[in-house]
Amino acid sequence: MKKSVAHSTRGYWLFKSEPSVFGIETLEKATRQTAPWDGVRNYQARNYLRDQVQVGDHVLFYHSREEPLGIFGTMEVVQAGYPDQTAFDSKHRYFDPKSKPEQPRWYVVDVKLITKFDEPITRDQLQHDPITAGMLVMKRGMRLSIQPVTPEEWAAVLKLAKQPVK
Repeated sequence: MKKSVAHSTRGYWLFKSEPSVFGIETLEKATRQTAPWDGVRNYQARNYLRDQVQVGDHVLFYHSREEPLGIFGTMEVVQAGYPDQTAFDSKHRYFDPKSKPEQPRWYVVDVKLITKFDEPITRDQLQHDPITAGMLVMKRGMRLSIQPVTPEEWAAVLKLAKQPVK
């Protein structure tokens, strides 16, 4: 079931991806700069994608595991959660034999690039800002690939990136 109507209260999120798997450049080169955010295989992150991330929500694109770590741009959710088709394909790297089309285990959302920052906002910059230092992504051991962000954190990141706050 695809939901495509924007909700009245915008949510803010941070999505993490390894740039060698799916980086902001990949999204920038995609048709209409839009792509599914697939391959999430953590139940809490899946629950966010399935139940809370909605059309119109704004997302910080975070490059993880490869230097430089940080926020490289922003995206907008253009399609709310729907079953991750890669889980059903036995030849795909994200295949899950326990996920069935009639009872999907994993979900995706579609995202569209809003802005690619001229320079990434690094972890060091986030750590030294009084608002962004408290973000979930800054917590020791926080590995969750989908994380909520407060409106204040969103605005602080855009300020660090010298972007207008929307």
